[in-house]
Amino acid sequence: MNMLVCVKQVPDTTEIKIDPVTNTLIRAGVPSILNPFDGYALEAAARIKDADPSAKIVVLSMGPEQAKAVLKESLAIAADKAYLVSDRAFGGSDTLATSYIISETIKKVEELEGKFDIIFCGKQAIDGDTAQVGPEIAEHLGLPQVTYGLEAEVDGDTVKVKKEVEEGVEVIGVKMPCLLTFTKPAWDPRYPTIKRKMAANRAEIPTLTAADLPTIDLTQAGLKGSPTKVKKTFVPQKKSGGVKIKEETAEDSAKKLFQLLSDASII
Repeated sequence: MNMLVCVKQVPDTTEIKIDPVTNTLIRAGVPSILNPFDGYALEAAARIKDADPSAKIVVLSMGPEQAKAVLKESLAIAADKAYLVSDRAFGGSDTLATSYIISETIKKVEELEGKFDIIFCGKQAIDGDTAQVGPEIAEHLGLPQVTYGLEAEVDGDTVKVKKEVEEGVEVIGVKMPCLLTFTKPAWDPRYPTIKRKMAANRAEIPTLTAADLPTIDLTQAGLKGSPTKVKKTFVPQKKSGGVKIKEETAEDSAKKLFQLLSDASII
C-alpha cells in the first residue's frame, strides 16, 4: 500500500487580525500551522498503515522553504517520506494552477516512490476555504474521488469511505487508485512521539522545482495560469445591535415599532 498525503502550511486563523486602515490581513507575528483538515487526512492514512505496517506514507506540500516545517511535523506524526515543491514561477497560483502544479509533481514523485494507491487531501485549507484543490487534482490525474471523508478502510482493491452528507453519513466503495478528501471526523489526530520528532528534525526534505518537472506547462502555473483574479478585499462593516421592543401588549409593541420606523424615515 502506497499512500500520498497533500498538506499545506497555513496561518493560524485564531491569531489573525485586520488592519483597520487598509482592511488587509496583518500577517506579522502570526504563527503558521499544519492545515487542520490535512491533519485529519494524514491520520486517516496512518490508520490504514496501522492495519498494514508495510504501507508507506509520503507527504507533499507546495509552498516556500518554510513550508518544510509542516512536512517535518507530518514526518513526526506518521509519514515516511516528504517532498516540497517550490519555485518562483509558481507564485500567485490560484486553485486551478495549484492543483495542476501538484498533479505534475505527483507524477514526478511517483517515479521516485512508486504509483500511489490512495491520495489524501484535506477537504479545504482554512486560509482559502475553497475546497477545490483536492477534487481538481483528481481531475488532472483522471482519478475517481470521494470528498468529505470521515473514515477510510481498505478492502482488497477497494477503499470503503464513510462520507459526510447533509442527511448523515454514506458509505461509498471506490476502486484504487483514487483520491479522498477529509473533513473533521469524530476522532482527533495522534500526537508524534519523541523518537519520531527527533528523526523528523534530522530528515532531509528534497525540494522539487519547475526544472524537475519536465512535463509541466508553465503557462498553466503562477499568475499566467490563474483565471481567478482578486479585484477587492474588504472587511464587512460591523452592524450595531438590534432593538428589542417589549411593551405590555402586542398592540403597544406594534405601535412602538411603527413610531421607531417612522422616526427613522423608513416608512
